[in-house]
Amino acid sequence: MTTHPTPSTRTDRPALRFGYGTNGLTDLRLDDALALLADLGYDGVGLTLDHMHLDPLAPDLASRTRHLARRLSTLGLEVTVETGARYVLDPRHKHGPSLLDPDPDARARRIELLHTALRVAEDLGAHAVHCFSGVTPPGTDEDTAFKRLADALTPVLHTAAFSGVPLAVEPEPGHLLATLADFHRLRTALGDPDALGLTLDLGHCHCLEPLSPADCVRTSAPWLRHVQIEDMRRGVHEHLPFGDGEMDFPPVLQALAATGYQGLTVVELPRHSHAGPHYAAQSLPFLHRAARTTPEGPERRIP
Repeated sequence: MTTHPTPSTRTDRPALRFGYGTNGLTDLRLDDALALLADLGYDGVGLTLDHMHLDPLAPDLASRTRHLARRLSTLGLEVTVETGARYVLDPRHKHGPSLLDPDPDARARRIELLHTALRVAEDLGAHAVHCFSGVTPPGTDEDTAFKRLADALTPVLHTAAFSGVPLAVEPEPGHLLATLADFHRLRTALGDPDALGLTLDLGHCHCLEPLSPADCVRTSAPWLRHVQIEDMRRGVHEHLPFGDGEMDFPPVLQALAATGYQGLTVVELPRHSHAGPHYAAQSLPFLHRAARTTPEGPERRIP
């Protein structure tokens, strides 16, 4: 008798590859964090360049990066490079200076960080480099801010094109580039360069986009270069462990798999480092269950 797979064991969709962000493991040494993720069965890591892990401003970056590349290879972990460290450039101002800073010398420091991140990513064989716009400075109108952002990213995109590593811009609630519509405005202003991609945070989609997260995935498929995931509530920008928010994950992961997306889908819990190993251990089984579950109707939650 011929048997057919049940919905919970379907294998006809492309397998998603899950990672965990080091910004949620900041109390661990980087080697320990990577060993933990490999032991738990993660496919990769979202590596935030920061002082406690791979410090982009400390001496001997090239040799430290080579060591890290060997470590990732030994552990069988893929990597995406993230640049969302809170105080890596300015110890007094969160995420400062940004690409929108009125001071061109300050902007240049952020631009140089992105150039550095692309060089690190190339040496690591990373899928993409993540970045964001920053908050619009007081007294700066929206058109001026978008032009400043486009001008700042232009040389970075040249480096990205040369390195073969795409720059994946993330819409971030409260920033100038906050929504998918804002991403498309930037993309159009830059002439739709091949090196420019999208970091899609699925929780942000639930938080503020007019479309459902699954529809955001489908409409964004041509530009997806990096994906972040966590639970969230509508209208509240707070990254939550899975099950603590309102999101319905099977439809989102089914939509993501259907796009053929080949990068990492990285758990993004930067405010939970105090219990990072616990949440890393909990998150992967949850995602595997959700990815195996066929949605029933428009809304269905994983128990």
